[in-house]
Amino acid sequence: MQLLSSRRFRAAAAGVAMLGIFLTGCTSEPSFTYEPPAQVDGALPDDTVAAMQDAVNNALTASGATGAVVGVWVPWSGTWVTGVGTQEPGAGDEISTDMAFRIGDVTRLMTCDVLYALADEGTVELDDPVPDYVSGVPDMTDITLVDLCNGTSGIGSSEAVAKSAWLNTPERVWAPLELASYGLGAGRIAPHTAYRESDSGYLILGLALERASGMTAAELISEYVTEPLGLADTSLPRATAAPPSTGPVMNGHYLSAVEGGYNCAAPVDITTLSSSTGFTDSGVVSTIEDLGRYAQAEAAQVLRTEEEPNRFGAPLPAYDGAPSWQQATGGASLVGSMIGQYGWTPGYATAAYSDPTTGFTVAVSLNDSTQGGTIAAYLAWELAAIASKAPAASGQTAPEFGLPFTAEQYHQAIADTAVACVAPAEG
Repeated sequence: MQLLSSRRFRAAAAGVAMLGIFLTGCTSEPSFTYEPPAQVDGALPDDTVAAMQDAVNNALTASGATGAVVGVWVPWSGTWVTGVGTQEPGAGDEISTDMAFRIGDVTRLMTCDVLYALADEGTVELDDPVPDYVSGVPDMTDITLVDLCNGTSGIGSSEAVAKSAWLNTPERVWAPLELASYGLGAGRIAPHTAYRESDSGYLILGLALERASGMTAAELISEYVTEPLGLADTSLPRATAAPPSTGPVMNGHYLSAVEGGYNCAAPVDITTLSSSTGFTDSGVVSTIEDLGRYAQAEAAQVLRTEEEPNRFGAPLPAYDGAPSWQQATGGASLVGSMIGQYGWTPGYATAAYSDPTTGFTVAVSLNDSTQGGTIAAYLAWELAAIASKAPAASGQTAPEFGLPFTAEQYHQAIADTAVACVAPAEG
């Protein structure tokens, strides 16, 4: 996997070299090239692939999805990038690795990338109060931009209220503050004290960054994330309802509820959707190769032009009672040493994680969102646990790398959360 591209520097380059970014060219606007960790050019061992294929099949059955795209990059051993399943139940076109899909909450990482880029160049301060940039939220004077990124604003989520509208009117174009208002109207917890899942926070953060910069969210993500990393197939689309790409697309679905469970034989197609449903929380589209490249670069924080503050330096428990290795901050989900994110948007459930020291990376997207993002996360963790034990290829040395959970643990967790498929009543 290669990550070779260029962008303009907007701040001093002193801290950049430490992240593997090198100045090139002779113009007044120097560019950089990111060198990812060396990757063995070859497939992962057959027994590793067989175990991962079984994991994906288990997740497809449990989630109600008919297909998935998967990417696993083990720098010392090899790669596995594949499409699994079909567009429709039991038939239809096979899933291929060039198909675009919606990346769900992985978008949050990109929104926080923009925040830190604007802070690094002095356009905003991380601790600026939210009302400095967003009108209509006077009760957020003690909440900062970095609180929105870190999930420490204390505000609620819009998902529970808006979900039915997303599914029933996928073409609807939402104003960010309108959508966020559902979460703003929910009960709050004290800010700065704990991580709280909040799509509303990332919607408001995107709106604040637009107003601070004078650029659209799509332009910001392009300028500060996708162009620098050469992610040609990744973008925040226009709000007009459309499929994820004008090229090949993995169709997105959800299952309709029937008495006793779900009608798994006839998923509801929701491939065509307004990106405003997710905006800067979950609106970005990508491909599996781009997503893997992004996850690897993101974990290493190669886009930063300042070393401090450490974006992932003070994580909090991901939820009350979470194991010590499962934390959150900086728009990210931290799982052991791996940094990434997972979540869903109508039609898709996606997860991507990478280890910043070794470059070990896992990414996956399922084409059904009925169960939310949990199964995608569990699958990514199961695949990571399997692949982390892949032996070193000839001439390579496996690093000391391990994870605080087992593949068996999450294989069973996926099975335990499976949808109940039942035939709809006749008549």
